[in-house]
Amino acid sequence: MAYSIHFISLGCAKNVVNCEQMMELCRQAGYELREDPVGCDVAVINTCGFLSSASEEAIEHILRMAELKKAGQLRKILVTGCMTERYREEVPRELPEVDGILGTGSYKDIVSAIEEVMAGGSPRCFDDINAPVDEFGRVITTPPWYAYLRIAEGCDNWCAFCIIPKLRGRYRSRPMDKVLEEAKALADRGVQELLVIAQDITRYGTDWDGESHLAELLEELVKLPFPWIRLHYLYPERMDDHLIDVIAREPKILKYLDIPLQHCNDAILRRMNRRGDKAYIEALLDKLRDRIPGLVLRTSLITGLPGEGEAEFEELCQFLWDQRMLRAGVFPYSPEEGTPAAKMERVDTEEAVRRAELVVDIQSRIMDEWNESMQGEVLTVLCEGFDGQAMCYTGRSYAESPDIDGKIYFTAEGQVEAGTFVKVRITGTMDGELTGELVEE
Repeated sequence: MAYSIHFISLGCAKNVVNCEQMMELCRQAGYELREDPVGCDVAVINTCGFLSSASEEAIEHILRMAELKKAGQLRKILVTGCMTERYREEVPRELPEVDGILGTGSYKDIVSAIEEVMAGGSPRCFDDINAPVDEFGRVITTPPWYAYLRIAEGCDNWCAFCIIPKLRGRYRSRPMDKVLEEAKALADRGVQELLVIAQDITRYGTDWDGESHLAELLEELVKLPFPWIRLHYLYPERMDDHLIDVIAREPKILKYLDIPLQHCNDAILRRMNRRGDKAYIEALLDKLRDRIPGLVLRTSLITGLPGEGEAEFEELCQFLWDQRMLRAGVFPYSPEEGTPAAKMERVDTEEAVRRAELVVDIQSRIMDEWNESMQGEVLTVLCEGFDGQAMCYTGRSYAESPDIDGKIYFTAEGQVEAGTFVKVRITGTMDGELTGELVEE
């Protein structure tokens, strides 16, 4: 039977890919994919469970779908992803509105789960999270000009504050021929910006022979007709000279690197099971800037980690200011049940939040300085359409990654098609984001 299905994807880009894969399986089964849940047979909510706050967001979406179900506007609710993997017993017990659940090893079972739930069953699917990565197609849900390329699943880093290895399994690299086959298909679709993603892309291939094969993969990807290739996330301990050389010499690889550092204090890094120390990090950042002119660095930082007193926090603030990290996601520490760090002494959540706000203030000052330095510069911008509220076009340069960074707002005399590259002269700022005008060529 051709059921109608509505998908909701929450969390990271890797979750987007999983959701796109489930959508493709449903499409192949003859189901109708709908953007509006009202009137659908099944709503599938693909959840994030990395933090407690992410689970709370997922629950809000589930309860909204439950209201539709109660009103007779939706028949069934399926919940998939990290939250169900993490709380496989609690979700059915605490959320009786949910008709079936699938863990992170069971995305491939979405069609059989829908069939079962529509027949009145209550599927509970939790396959091996350490199995090889499933290889099947996707319904691309991002705008036509960019798409994600997931090259691996799982994580072997076992940071003390992180639950992901327990939810996603050990690190498993996709075969390079499969990755390149998918990349070619995306290029054939006209994708302009390819975002290479995994929990840690620098580990790519280490599960084969202990060596990283990311540089080798990138050397193959640049042969495909993508104007831009963007990298998320690169862990500092595996950024060797070969990889840095490839990034530096290949113009298609954007000079934008997302390197999650979390902290800079040596004692905290050790306690959190992070590799390397502050001296290593600083030397790496110096090397990257020396070898890659114009480099934009993005990182993630956590305030209030176990062991962070006032001195350690001040060290973090000074580090950020000294290093002038242009982009930073700043998060107050959240003690997650099931992680080693949750058992360690720490400052209270209110203090962690206060510290995060102070770091954000520093980051805003760094951004303001950079924005000022960009005045008069001409940047290559990937246009993403017209903003009717701002009454101008929006787009991104190499310095802005989709969904996590800001945009560039620019005016133009004529029409600019979304998905095309244009030259924009920067002339000002608006709420911390760059503004400019199209340069007629």
